[in-house]
Amino acid sequence: MTNKQDLTDKVVLITGASRGIGYATALEAARRGAHVIAVARTVGGLEDLDDAIQAMGGATTLVPLDLTDYDAIDRLGAAIFERWGRLDGLIGNAGMLGVLMPVAHIAPKEFEKTLAVNVTANYRLLRSMDALLRQSAAGKAVFVSSGAAKSAKPFWGLYAASKAALDAMIKSYSGEMANTSVQTNLFNPGPVRTAMRAKAMPGEDPDTLPAPAEIAPFLVDMISPEHNANGQMFNMADKSLTAI
Repeated sequence: MTNKQDLTDKVVLITGASRGIGYATALEAARRGAHVIAVARTVGGLEDLDDAIQAMGGATTLVPLDLTDYDAIDRLGAAIFERWGRLDGLIGNAGMLGVLMPVAHIAPKEFEKTLAVNVTANYRLLRSMDALLRQSAAGKAVFVSSGAAKSAKPFWGLYAASKAALDAMIKSYSGEMANTSVQTNLFNPGPVRTAMRAKAMPGEDPDTLPAPAEIAPFLVDMISPEHNANGQMFNMADKSLTAI
């Protein structure tokens, strides 16, 4: 992977695009020629992204959106259909850490909010974008997972549960897509120099971790027309694909 597959004239939606992995991924997709539909809550970050993409001669559509506004996701799907009639790539990157504490101590609202962002929002994206992905000659969807889904360490129960649920949902959906032109996979970036990582590991030296820009090319490869995999997870740790 990372042979810089071309995305000229492809329409790609990326969530969590205002910072971190999402921001770097949006830049990489635009660099390869994609029109990026950048979704995030932070307007300032989206505007910075737009400036950077325009500076390289690319094009983007900014969508300031809270992914827990599920009706807005439906409206976004309708708007994409009206303008392009298809979606070539979907990268579900947005996510939240929640709280690191004993499961029995997690406040119900915190539990529900984390599941809403990490699981339900991605279900709503698939629900709204499925028909658009099917209209592409080679629709690709990739969702960002985490090793926490399997390790489920003490105090990480909320985040681990949300990512395990996401993995299971995508595994099921990818099987449903087996006889279509749509391919759906997961991406485990491992530890990356992001604000979420700093919140989870405040004592860690961020300079020991890869920057989002180092991760982005591998993630963008997974939505390229040349990428041929379904129901797989790409692990950055060993740069390999394995069945979900």
